[in-house]
Amino acid sequence: MGSPQALSEADRRVVAAWAADCAERVLALFEAEEPADPRPRDAITRTRAFAGGDLDAAGEIRRRFVAGRAAKAVTAPAAVAAARAAAQASGVAHMGAHALGAAAYAAKAAGLAAPDRPDAMHDEIHWQLSHLSAEARAALQRLPLLGEDSAGPLGPGLLGSGVLAEVIRVIQADLHG
Repeated sequence: MGSPQALSEADRRVVAAWAADCAERVLALFEAEEPADPRPRDAITRTRAFAGGDLDAAGEIRRRFVAGRAAKAVTAPAAVAAARAAAQASGVAHMGAHALGAAAYAAKAAGLAAPDRPDAMHDEIHWQLSHLSAEARAALQRLPLLGEDSAGPLGPGLLGSGVLAEVIRVIQADLHG
């Protein structure tokens, strides 16, 4: 049996669209620093194509790390987080829990880009939650809570601590509240 963080392929396609929306909202932060690097934008485009059924999971699983490497091409913390949001979105083809990673990195990027606005990160989370379709909300509710399952992105890795964990906990509290 696979990890409960994987979700079914149908659920991954549903949450991929939302993950792409989250990542795209902060893409300009990456492109402002590295406008000639197409990797994050391409990852978001591919994520949307996967969501629409135009790309298969196997092909996207092989390409899921490309956007993450773009994070090394920039230095501004908000730009790095934006590239990682796109990378997490592209990882949804592999594991549905990466949708929460895309949202978390996007909220982090929004907060880092607006240090003079203490509510920027929470405003972004509010936008994300308000743009969840009923189907995406239902699919995300099937994921284990952060830290309950170690076999995936919601385990003890990067998403399990700090601001990323804070964002995921807020989203999951809303999903289950």
